[in-house]
Amino acid sequence: MIPVICGMDGEHTMKELDSVVLTTDLPEHGLKSGDIGTIVLVHEGGAGYEVEFMTLDGETVAVVSLLASHLRHIGPREIAHVRPVEPVSA
Repeated sequence: MIPVICGMDGEHTMKELDSVVLTTDLPEHGLKSGDIGTIVLVHEGGAGYEVEFMTLDGETVAVVSLLASHLRHIGPREIAHVRPVEPVSA
């Protein structure tokens, strides 16, 4: 079973520098469900997060404010998958 984020000081609340998985597409940022990001800031005890998504060579794709419901922990026996980043339409 993949752990979930409880938020608001729950047992599984994420913390800064944790790697997390996006659970919804964010086409306005060029992000897709399953993309892996890093929490750079925690809001109000886990009610929301600032998450940075980067390419494998270190280029920042987006830094996005997200609710806990848009993220999950990385689960056991999961493997990362590579995809090209598509340009975002203006």
